[in-house]
Amino acid sequence: MSGYSNVGTGRVYEAGDQRNYKASEASRPERYEEGVENSHLPNDSKDERSIANRLANEERKLHRQDREDPETAASKKDPTLPAKMHGNEPSKGAKIDASLRSEEEEYLRRKGKA
Repeated sequence: MSGYSNVGTGRVYEAGDQRNYKASEASRPERYEEGVENSHLPNDSKDERSIANRLANEERKLHRQDREDPETAASKKDPTLPAKMHGNEPSKGAKIDASLRSEEEEYLRRKGKA
């Protein structure tokens, strides 16, 4: 098997376009029109959205803030509740958070009585 292959002709194995170029030799492609930072702000006066679209966006934000999913509300009460709601054991971090919260509440109760 000295240099003979049944796969293809010899041209397949020549370097040609399969050569790896150094980063300094590679040509840099021109960057396509990049977005400018902060170009998609909802309150942008130069934005082409209609007033109705802006109003709908603000109403959607208000409704999203009013509603909380049950897991978020449960995690604010007790960090272990979301895992328990799904039938899982709470994570070590959630257990630590729950113990810290109970310790802080106990400390505040003692401070209030002292």
